[in-house]
Amino acid sequence: MTTPNTKLRAVRMGLLMSQDDLARALRDAGTRAGEPNDASKRLVQRWESGAIISPRPVYARALESVTGMPIEHLGFSNPGPTVRVSDDGAGGHDVAPSSIGVRPASPAPRTETPATRGAYSGVWLSRYEYFSSGRNETYTGLHYVVVLQHGSRLTVRSLPGSSDSPLTMDLELDGAVVTGTWTEQTASDGYYSGARYHGAIQMLIEPTGRRIAGKWLGYGKDFEINSGPWELVFQAASTSKATLEEYDRRP
Repeated sequence: MTTPNTKLRAVRMGLLMSQDDLARALRDAGTRAGEPNDASKRLVQRWESGAIISPRPVYARALESVTGMPIEHLGFSNPGPTVRVSDDGAGGHDVAPSSIGVRPASPAPRTETPATRGAYSGVWLSRYEYFSSGRNETYTGLHYVVVLQHGSRLTVRSLPGSSDSPLTMDLELDGAVVTGTWTEQTASDGYYSGARYHGAIQMLIEPTGRRIAGKWLGYGKDFEINSGPWELVFQAASTSKATLEEYDRRP
């Protein structure tokens, strides 16, 4: 049983691209870089379904160019080429490509409870508060985000038009408890001059299933540990292109 690459799918959807759109953008990126590739909708489908767990280097470089993210943040396992060295029986060694990109035949099955099958996929409003010591004031960060669920895992990516500071979250469900990490790349022309912040988060799901609230942890400019409230508020269950375009705006 394969594990879908929900991170790549969330990034693609966050860019408001169909699988055809992404394949076309990858081909264009390869041409611009002088590394033509044959990216197709079928290839994107195989990446997202988990049938291929690592792209070839030419595709990895194109993916980084199109998404603006390092390949290791796009949900692939063991990205990059590797080789296998074996004794050739004649005093030397043979070097051959490994089977990278092909999922092992019998991965360990992942347990999944009925309560965690896609109930939280959709568009949510992310809202958190933080105190700026440099400005001596409390601010609110707002993003519309795409949430994709696979089993007990939630992949969260902000829509590009909702903020100048892209936000990502990787979360794990345990009953009503949500635990994970967050990363935000601040705007290059903003107060924090493109600084990248990250930290931990833990939240609780309200009984309605339409609000998830808790607190974040992260470090400040002097490496002190800061904290503040964070919530996700449900907006729409659909992740269609039309829905994502509707929420690709400032909250």
